[in-house]
Amino acid sequence: MYSDKDIYFAKNIDVILNKLIKVLNIIKSNFSDLTNSQIKQFNSLTMLYKNWNNKINVISRKDISELNIRHVLHSLSISKVIKFLPKTKILDVGTGGGFPGIPLAIMFPEVSFHLTDSIGKKIKVVQAIANDLGLKNVVAEKIRSENVNQQYDFIVSRAVTNMSSFVKIVDGKFLTTNKHQLKNGILYLKGGDLTKELESFKSARIYAINSYINNAFFETKKIVYLPMPYKDKDTQ
Repeated sequence: MYSDKDIYFAKNIDVILNKLIKVLNIIKSNFSDLTNSQIKQFNSLTMLYKNWNNKINVISRKDISELNIRHVLHSLSISKVIKFLPKTKILDVGTGGGFPGIPLAIMFPEVSFHLTDSIGKKIKVVQAIANDLGLKNVVAEKIRSENVNQQYDFIVSRAVTNMSSFVKIVDGKFLTTNKHQLKNGILYLKGGDLTKELESFKSARIYAINSYINNAFFETKKIVYLPMPYKDKDTQ
């Protein structure tokens, strides 16, 4: 006796395979140095998220069909700005469904990723997906970011709050020894006009994602890098 899922898959196998091929081509065209293992993981990522999202809504329904552009590629854009060295420690604050942490963990298998969120059901999905992908470099934890008491080389996030508030949340969570050309600090995915929000942060650098990835979705998307400790206009 076949299940409804088996019947659906049999009827739609061509559509499903075409979508997977399209997804793979999008990722490979922007990241040509992926290993076979990474390609396999990115291939699996789409189906894993769609299956889990049917059980627990961790990604908005309107976004799930654009998962690989709006979530996976968006997350991976950070790797266009910096190549994390082995043994680097990364904290992902407010990871939600696992972004940007999960795609970056695939991209950098020798880097440690600590993915945090205050919502337990999201962390459950994130850890399950990490396990299914065989990601040994990911720890997902239900915890408020303010309560994290470890230190990291870089802290990443996707627009969980404004920069002033975010800096307060991550204060004291950075390792003091730098091993990259970019000093330890924040790598923040944001969109829109950031002029007012960042006017206090003179050391912030803004990278336009559409200069690295050619897709209309990224026209207003930015990566904000803020080295720590930072200096703002009130402390200079």
